[in-house]
Amino acid sequence: MGGIFGPKVMVINERAFSGGDAMPWIFKELKIGQLVGKRTGGGLIGNTGFVPQLMDGGSDTAPNLAFYNLRGQWDVENNGVQPDIEVGMNPAIWSQGRDPQLERAVTVLMDQLKKNPTPVYLKPEFPNHHAPKPVTPARKGN
Repeated sequence: MGGIFGPKVMVINERAFSGGDAMPWIFKELKIGQLVGKRTGGGLIGNTGFVPQLMDGGSDTAPNLAFYNLRGQWDVENNGVQPDIEVGMNPAIWSQGRDPQLERAVTVLMDQLKKNPTPVYLKPEFPNHHAPKPVTPARKGN
């Protein structure tokens, strides 16, 4: 049996846009786990690939797609995705080789594992389809 069992968290920050907005939004919407860090950038719009060529050989694009949630509200764009646990990146701590967001995410996971340990699934022995089958004596009819 394959899978990623146990609690999950996702570390997010203000530099995440586009897919970096979409992935945490999905993670939160599906209640997969908690978001730790800072609110994402809020740039979840796009275009359908129409790229008009300019006279000088360059090109230009303009967004023509936007994101709305399952409740019929425009979402994420200019708002970002809020973390469940807000933790900023402290430059002094970072310069010491530490990551406060990652450290907090690990602490959250360890606490969740203590409260809800991952179950152990027992795997049965593989069947032996090549073993001789016992012969059942024929029964006489009534």
